[in-house]
Amino acid sequence: MAKKGSTPALEYLVKGLMTLQNVDECRSFLFDLCTESELLEMSRRLQAAKMLKSGMIYADIAEETGLSTATISRVNRCLKYTEKSGYDVVLDRLAQEERRR
Repeated sequence: MAKKGSTPALEYLVKGLMTLQNVDECRSFLFDLCTESELLEMSRRLQAAKMLKSGMIYADIAEETGLSTATISRVNRCLKYTEKSGYDVVLDRLAQEERRR
């Protein structure tokens, strides 16, 4: 089921992402799709989510990532007020992968 605010184009993008089979394919597609600054921003947000989950404070996250406290607050709202946020899913799976290594 599509999320509220979704469009057919967004659903097509999501389905396209789901077809990627490995890290190299995903990296290649993301670099085709996004600018370097967009990718950097997204990676910083994921890093902020990881830091928030580990208990770090906004000021330290802002200093380390270069994100504004407003952006960090938005990431935090996703973590706190979404039953199982996308950040939670990705971070949990990355942690499981790291434990397997």
